[in-house]
Amino acid sequence: MVSQVLRKSEKTEERPAQRPIDMVHLSRQSLGDPGLEEEILRMFDQLAAAYVGRLRGAVKDDDTLLSLHSLKGASAGVGARAIASLTSEAEAEFRLEGKLSGERLADISMAVEEVRTYISELLGD
Repeated sequence: MVSQVLRKSEKTEERPAQRPIDMVHLSRQSLGDPGLEEEILRMFDQLAAAYVGRLRGAVKDDDTLLSLHSLKGASAGVGARAIASLTSEAEAEFRLEGKLSGERLADISMAVEEVRTYISELLGD
């Protein structure tokens, strides 16, 4: 899968840093197994949407922190660096201020949607 993405990016002159997911990182995480890459991407797609939903509906501080932390870890693991960065900042902000701003949640939601769209296009869904 990574080789397909890299070949496609050569044709469109897209630089790897512009992709919502670091496919080289994902390949390393999956030991170069394309089937495992696909499975990881599909699971992340579902998890990311679920965590954003949990963030939107969180009532308790612990629920917010757990969702932010979980999304941060899952994003870092799959190579979705923008989401990992946004959730890391949001987690630190929440610990200091005790709240998650609507703007911060919107930023995370947009980054998740961008990654989910990328995954859908990549997998041909």
